[in-house]
Amino acid sequence: MVNKIHTQFSPNEISDTISIAILVLDKSLNIMQMNAAAENLFGQSRERILNKPYSVILHEDIVKDHLNFVLTNEEPQAVRACYLQGKKNKDIIVDCVASPLIKNTKLIGVVLELYRTDFQLRAAREEQLLSQQEATQTLVRGMAHEIKNPLGGLRGAAQLLDSELDSEELKEYTQIIISEADRLQKLVDRLLGSRAPTKNEWINIHEVLERVRRLVKADIPKGVSLHFDYDPSIPELKADLDNMIQIVFNIVGNALKAVGDSGSILFRTRILRNYVINNKQYKLALKLEVIDDGKGVPEDIHNKIFFPMISGSAKGTGLGLSIAQSLANRHHGVIEFTSKPGKTCFKLLLPIECNKSD
Repeated sequence: MVNKIHTQFSPNEISDTISIAILVLDKSLNIMQMNAAAENLFGQSRERILNKPYSVILHEDIVKDHLNFVLTNEEPQAVRACYLQGKKNKDIIVDCVASPLIKNTKLIGVVLELYRTDFQLRAAREEQLLSQQEATQTLVRGMAHEIKNPLGGLRGAAQLLDSELDSEELKEYTQIIISEADRLQKLVDRLLGSRAPTKNEWINIHEVLERVRRLVKADIPKGVSLHFDYDPSIPELKADLDNMIQIVFNIVGNALKAVGDSGSILFRTRILRNYVINNKQYKLALKLEVIDDGKGVPEDIHNKIFFPMISGSAKGTGLGLSIAQSLANRHHGVIEFTSKPGKTCFKLLLPIECNKSD
């Protein structure tokens, strides 16, 4: 357990050489001081937020009770998985240790130590997604190959029988067998996925999004609206154009099912710098988000949404997201998601080569 912090120095004397982000709050929970590590974490200078309430940088509802406990009982508290406040910091998660600050036996405030944890959490999640994808693909490919051989024999036998029959009424049944065998063959082919190498070329991701918009426009109900928030600074990236269209199309298809006859879907792109994807850091990366205000992904399939045959829709095949994730992996990227009723965000993360000469 962390001990009470006794001090003989002013809060203004907190060392900037400490790598842990530290905040000092007064008894009213206003920010008295912060070190350089905290400035880097929040992306704001201390001059901008000194003397302001702690809630300008930490979500109040998560830590308020813990801070009040520290002030009342003069005992430390640990708080896990706190989100930083503000749009720029919405993806940053920290663990907090709050300790009473004692000077001359008198409580004068609270010291907050902040440890960033979202990198580790996201890396673990990505590693889990990749291992799940690899294991699932191995299993599915094995099953699909086992299905293909008897399926081909079934279709061939139906064709031979069809050629021997004189009755059109009986031929109707053989045609049903043949057409259903063909439908199953297409399903198996989708399960197996493309084995062809990617045809990488320099593409503009916004042209991909516009292609997808035109593809889905004809089938969108009148009550559904599409919105776009593009970052024009994103450079071209090297990728397979058809694969990119397929990834986005599959994600948008799920969003359309989620919103039904009325709702909105937002396409948003941003550039990320010095970002880690699949345990490798890239100077530049693309973040492409498809956000809908539909019913959300059912809680019971959150951990298996990228598995084949898993779908939140009664009409879905459960292949779209599995295929999209597989294609993203082939481009050294990953698809992540967050979902609750009223807001679901599927996020495609892809590395970007620095320039065309690389």
